[in-house]
Amino acid sequence: MSYPFLTLDDNTEITHSELLSDGSVRVTVEKPVYRDFHTATCVHTATCVLPSYEWQDVRGFTDGELDGFRKMIANFAHLIMRCAKMEGLLNAKGF
Repeated sequence: MSYPFLTLDDNTEITHSELLSDGSVRVTVEKPVYRDFHTATCVHTATCVLPSYEWQDVRGFTDGELDGFRKMIANFAHLIMRCAKMEGLLNAKGF
């Protein structure tokens, strides 16, 4: 299951999995790439596994973009892990 966490101004979506059986959480970053203002031609993607911060399946992002996502996810990792335990931010209680 994938839960929404954050949408950036450029429509980049950051989602996360539930807490997996091994205690990890998969955080996925997806950014639509537009040929024109109306039609997305592809989606750049990357997955970060917490708490190890192992990046997998990186497609389309520049090194600079990925560095920004690394910093962002590191800053939010504690919240993402907490939300994953509660099956998403929308289900979280007592935040």
